Amino acid sequence: MENIRRRMFLIVLLTMVFHGTGTSVEDDGPLFLDYYKEKCPLAEEIVRRSVAIAVAKDPRMAASLLRLHFHDCFVMGCDASVLLDSYGGIVSEKQAGPNLDSLRGFEVVDEIKYHLEEACPTTVSCADILALAARDAVALRGGPSWNVWLGRRDSLEASFSGANQFIPAPNSSLETLIVNFKQQGLDVGDLVALSGSHTLGRARCLSFRQRVYDVNFRGKYELYDKYKRYTTFRRILRSICPKSGRDDELAPLDFQTPARFDNHYYLNILQGKGLLGSDNVLVTQDHEGEILKQVWAYASDEKLFFASFVKSMIKMGNINTLTGNEGEIRKHCRFVNA
Repeated sequence: MENIRRRMFLIVLLTMVFHGTGTSVEDDGPLFLDYYKEKCPLAEEIVRRSVAIAVAKDPRMAASLLRLHFHDCFVMGCDASVLLDSYGGIVSEKQAGPNLDSLRGFEVVDEIKYHLEEACPTTVSCADILALAARDAVALRGGPSWNVWLGRRDSLEASFSGANQFIPAPNSSLETLIVNFKQQGLDVGDLVALSGSHTLGRARCLSFRQRVYDVNFRGKYELYDKYKRYTTFRRILRSICPKSGRDDELAPLDFQTPARFDNHYYLNILQGKGLLGSDNVLVTQDHEGEILKQVWAYASDEKLFFASFVKSMIKMGNINTLTGNEGEIRKHCRFVNA
């Protein structure tokens, strides 16, 4: 009788796990909550503590860690391929145009991996580290937190060509952005929500020069700029970024609250004050008006933006993940295992 009760309990427990009250990702792939609960119970705490220390030393690091996860997922999926250095037959994605002299945070990931290897050798993947670090970075700067689905494994290769092809450029048109996101299984709603990550961080002059000196762009906003707000903003950007030279000079993506994760990004682009050309096209090239409605909604309701951002981040984090026996758990995030 006792054995029957135990079997019934196990059946109920398994039913809960696989139908909503447990830890599987319904319809989204074979990732799980609490994946490391038994294998490495302190995994999330180790990541959280390491990210907190890194961001305390360098507040800009929050945006850098979030961006690492994004640039990883858009090339072959969320598999930590972006972390691989060039060696042997591998040409690193770090050398690709969108990443070269631009991506940061690799040393922070190395530090996290070192502590995890000490606690639980060859257990926590570098891909999962990127997903957790992105979540913690956002939360540390005042943004939302969320449960991260885990169980990703690490790629055995990188894709230099993929990084050049699939990562959106800072001067992309709206049409190009929509295509880029669609290639990853993300829709227009995800594009608008994830663009809000530009409420954090800085960009190089090289990334926003074209937007500052684009005559057509200037004219569109100056026509309605009664109080010269946009004109003043353009002058500030020109003082940072001349027509030539000073390519690596930095400007905040959000001049209002550059170190805080909030909804000011959407207020900015409604005023033509998005730093990148690819920010402003959400408003200027939306001929149907549907994206503009979403931008207004997020500008008016920060909680709505946070909820949408979380949903899209979870969706993005599940792009083409390696699980089960695919790939490997790297011992060092920069190199595949020997």
